[in-house]
Amino acid sequence: MNYANEATHKQHIPAFLPMHNVIQNYAWGSTNSLQSLFGFNNDKEEPQAELWMGAHPNGCSYVDIDGQQHNLAELIARQPEQYLGKTTFEQFGELPYLFKVLAAEKALSIQVHPSKLQAEAGFLKEQNQGTPLTAGNRNYKDPNHKPELVYALTLYQAMNGFRSLEEIIEYFAKLDISELAPIIDHLINNQTDLGLSQFFSSLLTLDEKIKQSAINKLIDKVSIIEEPVCSLISKLADQYPGDIGLFSPLILNVITLQPGEAMFLDAQTPHAYIKGTGLEIMANSDNVLRAGLTPKYIDVEELIACTRFEPKPLSSLKLSPTQSGDTLNYAIPVDDFKFSILSPTHPMEVETQSGEILLAIDSLVNLQHTNGDSCDLKPGQSVFIPACSERYTVKSAGRVARAFC
Repeated sequence: MNYANEATHKQHIPAFLPMHNVIQNYAWGSTNSLQSLFGFNNDKEEPQAELWMGAHPNGCSYVDIDGQQHNLAELIARQPEQYLGKTTFEQFGELPYLFKVLAAEKALSIQVHPSKLQAEAGFLKEQNQGTPLTAGNRNYKDPNHKPELVYALTLYQAMNGFRSLEEIIEYFAKLDISELAPIIDHLINNQTDLGLSQFFSSLLTLDEKIKQSAINKLIDKVSIIEEPVCSLISKLADQYPGDIGLFSPLILNVITLQPGEAMFLDAQTPHAYIKGTGLEIMANSDNVLRAGLTPKYIDVEELIACTRFEPKPLSSLKLSPTQSGDTLNYAIPVDDFKFSILSPTHPMEVETQSGEILLAIDSLVNLQHTNGDSCDLKPGQSVFIPACSERYTVKSAGRVARAFC
């Protein structure tokens, strides 16, 4: 490597690269949340579901350099060590995370993300089979896992992980749906991880007539039972009529994050976002195995193979940060990304060894670098900071989200 040339390039990379980000107009998105929180324009009143910040090919950000916009992925590819940092480049070869603002008005599909090993094997298998990446029955779009963290900006309702077997059995016993009696009885007599797996698989593969009859009874019964989980099922039924995923609130933990609370979503764990707006950071992957609340393809066999059938206590779902000065750090059990919330009422010096993204949440943000570069962000605006910037100073009267690795 020509380090002299590298040093020259380093001098020509600004410390701060203001970002222009893609908004994904998925049908489940909110038409007013991004406008309400950040003043984003939405004259067409389209669903603004996700704001993508990063270098993912399905929605790559552009950044400003000397008054011109440049594709972030292309910039990184030209000088990867400068933008990503040596360690990140050697480990991942690309920006390893995707940062989002997610605004859900309707529930997203129930889904499971495979582990890294499962994704590598599944991707290779489908490549060898010649299944097109755009095919509706394609499970693996890339060979990567997709761990996620969500940080709530508003009340944020979701499902995450299996309830205890006792809770699942109690809910189904209370509803007493005769079509489901055989699979419930089997679970009662096999209260193990394997028993839960067999129950979940049997539910998803019910005969069509039996399934619709069971769902019709479910809707009738939850309409007269005054419990939050029954109210949720009724709301989901309006969004996804006749969908087997309507049973999911009886099987999965239902949690509502307060603004400022966070949770981590492990690989192999079923989950779904129901409603709310939050920040989401994940490994740079698009691998999703669906389990309901969707008109899309469900591969039950692959789903079951990639799901960990272990109940998850509701009390374990929230991710508590550790505080260091004006910074809240969230411990994440993967290398692909890190996440912090800064509240730098006084100028705060930050050191970076990776490419990172800062997002202004609720106040103006001012960034300064010793080379004279500066950047101001309004709420909802973000900036990419190359690893070669090494350190910078940040000040704001509000919160600043920091995505890095």
